[in-house]
Amino acid sequence: MRAVVERFHLPARDPNESHRTATQLELFFDLVTVIAIASVTAALHHAISEGHGLEGLPRFLFLFTAIWWAWINFTWFASAFDNDGPVYRLLVMLIMLGELIFAGGTAHIFETLDFQWALGGWCLMRVGMAALWLRASANPEFKTTCRRYAAGIVFAQLCWIALYFLVEPASVTFYAAGMLCFLIEFAVPPLAESARVTPFHRHHIVERYGLLAIISMGEIMLSISAGFGRMYGEHPDLAPGGSALAAFLIVFALFWVYFTEREHLASSRFWTAFIWGYGHVFVFGGIAALGAALAAEIDIVGGHGSLGSGGVSLWLGLPMTIVLLALWVTRDRYHSLGWRQPALPVMSAAALLAGVAGASIWVFSVIMIVALVWRVPLSEDPKAGAH
Repeated sequence: MRAVVERFHLPARDPNESHRTATQLELFFDLVTVIAIASVTAALHHAISEGHGLEGLPRFLFLFTAIWWAWINFTWFASAFDNDGPVYRLLVMLIMLGELIFAGGTAHIFETLDFQWALGGWCLMRVGMAALWLRASANPEFKTTCRRYAAGIVFAQLCWIALYFLVEPASVTFYAAGMLCFLIEFAVPPLAESARVTPFHRHHIVERYGLLAIISMGEIMLSISAGFGRMYGEHPDLAPGGSALAAFLIVFALFWVYFTEREHLASSRFWTAFIWGYGHVFVFGGIAALGAALAAEIDIVGGHGSLGSGGVSLWLGLPMTIVLLALWVTRDRYHSLGWRQPALPVMSAAALLAGVAGASIWVFSVIMIVALVWRVPLSEDPKAGAH
């Protein structure tokens, strides 16, 4: 019996382990997240282009939060307990299967808020995560923490099942009950970690978050590629290409601003990590929404959208504001930056004003470039290495 227990035991990893990087399984898991984010971003893009952005925004926020939450649950667990063994891989594959079922219906859910099959996919994800936490509970020092996680995940899933069967989709009650379910989800980690903080690896977590930031920026890259694609053919349209160039400047500056600090997470203290980890949903979601807005801008200048000229400006300004402000709250305020300290809050305000004023996409590219020049030390540092 002891041999069986030891075989299925999932030991904690050393939080000070050197050269800890993302595993192939984690990168494979991220492929599912790419599909899910691409699908929900495309749905928002079309809603903005067709003049229904405000109607689609709550659905985008709801679905993106669910996708992010599935990713964050696995990411933090893997940082603390990943042993890449056979049982571990099988449970992660089960989680991936559930997320693929959910991701496959994202476009349908966006239009109807019908979770018929998505609920089944979500249940598979939660069964896999709860099983992983129960395996990790064999560690005596983390027994209470891990069991709280498993119980909290199961309870939250029961709340989602009740929501599906008791509340009418797309109603005010649906969104209110959905927010309550998310609050229950968000409360599980603080409650569990209050017993004992799990041994996550700080640099590994920073790398994983950086990878999701790149995944989110990939939606902007897709929009840029589509804009340049309009320049080909017998009747090339140069206007979308111009917008694509402005979008490239925006994403280039955004990438540089995000990856300017090697110590992205200032410390491993619980509340610092909590604010950084949860606050990033605004960074990731803002980047994805910005990608949708840029795609809509390219549609409109190419004559393929029904939104009026300048109507997309607020959709560009708001996500940019949220991203820059969230980066300051989660990262910059913990660093001593001197005269660079207020760069992101000031430029986030500039982005909001530009959005309200109906500014062109080129104004937003200038705002991001100014944010880059102001926030990022541009002198060469011979000691600087890879982030």
